Amino acid sequence: MKYISTRNSSKEYNFEQIFIKGLADDGGLFVPKSLKKFSSEELLNFKNLNYNELSTEIINQFSSDFISRKELSSLINKSYSTFREKEVVKFSNVGEIKLLELFHGPTLAFKDIAMQFIGNLYEYYLSKNDEKINIVVATSGDTGAAAIDAIKGKSNLNIFVLHPNNKISSVQRKIMTTVEEKNVFNIAIDGNFDDCQNIVKQMFSDLEFSKSINMSGVNSINWARIIAQSVYYFYTYFKLNSDKPISFSVPTGNFGDVFAGYLAKKMGLPVDKLIVATNQNDILHRAISKGDYTSKKVEETISPSMDIQIASNFERLIYYVQNCNSDETNEIMKSINENKYTIDKLSLESIKKDFISESCSESEILEVISEIFNKHNIILDPHTAVGVGVAKKLKIDDKCVVLSTAHSCKFPDAIIKAIKKNTFLPDELKYILNKEERFHIIENNTEEVKKYIKEKINEN
Repeated sequence: MKYISTRNSSKEYNFEQIFIKGLADDGGLFVPKSLKKFSSEELLNFKNLNYNELSTEIINQFSSDFISRKELSSLINKSYSTFREKEVVKFSNVGEIKLLELFHGPTLAFKDIAMQFIGNLYEYYLSKNDEKINIVVATSGDTGAAAIDAIKGKSNLNIFVLHPNNKISSVQRKIMTTVEEKNVFNIAIDGNFDDCQNIVKQMFSDLEFSKSINMSGVNSINWARIIAQSVYYFYTYFKLNSDKPISFSVPTGNFGDVFAGYLAKKMGLPVDKLIVATNQNDILHRAISKGDYTSKKVEETISPSMDIQIASNFERLIYYVQNCNSDETNEIMKSINENKYTIDKLSLESIKKDFISESCSESEILEVISEIFNKHNIILDPHTAVGVGVAKKLKIDDKCVVLSTAHSCKFPDAIIKAIKKNTFLPDELKYILNKEERFHIIENNTEEVKKYIKEKINEN
């Protein structure tokens, strides 16, 4: 399979190149030049596969020029061997709504599903290439923890994680900052997640810098993340033995997880609506409901992983909505960067064929957590509560699956506020509570972050 940038279709790449680079030199995101669409007969052959087997089948469609099916299968088995659920994910019910629990990996968030795979994919690459890679990633809380756990202690790999200082939960921060391995570096940026993400993008765009440190990225801009996350959409459809398309309500910040569902649909999976569920930082809801894609000031909320105004993966959707026209996509991205983009009527109609959206306020999120706990004795994390709340608001109960993205213990303040009691860390993570933290606070300045990274690489 060949890949191109969303902003330039003239240059082709293979899977190895787009995996290691993460982001195209022109600032665009990588997408396949063409997509495989499964027939109904092919989908039927997937029906009885376990999660690891299904992952192998789906991911192999994108990576066969890089890793053999046999090696891929072994790598996937290794990636998910530490998950608390044998089948990686788990289903539970809250009334008519079904939850897909994605948080049974080592850092209690859905990000583990892609990150554990990616960590081992880097190791596979480096086993065949004599070089060192420096991973730089921005996080709104969970991505960084999952990336660190996947990369820590691996040879010839350093990881630098940028998080917004004092704007993620203490548990989210401690899962990252208590890691002792010498190849892990935590950077707290005086700003919000969008600031962190902008710094990372600027470093990628500085080709002299990014090449000098052999920089790579594991945010959801990395296509390997998207394909790994698309698997659980397929798995859900098969396990529910659905005779009609399913709708998915997806708590959405950076648009990566919901785009993985869009990818699954484009590959032939019977998906009805992809529901973009946002908190009060509702740029994606405004965009999908009425075409308003102008960013506003980021508000701090009890669902911090969604406190985003610049959704990187929305660029991939724009590319497909523009009929895979990279020139048009490039012009639109210029308008977005100037905060001047309004989605035109034709494009909006195209988006609405696949997506609907809604948002939840702080009080609505707390009400959902309280209601679900009282009725079903299940404690939702605030992001999952957004997914449930939006599904209820839209009255899409029948054949609706809400992606449950994190364990509630990662957001103790929100849980206490909602139900007046705490939810506790699993035993295997309790050590973080009293362990010394390691992180470096840096102002919102790309040059200062570059300087710090270079210093640490030279020391290492």
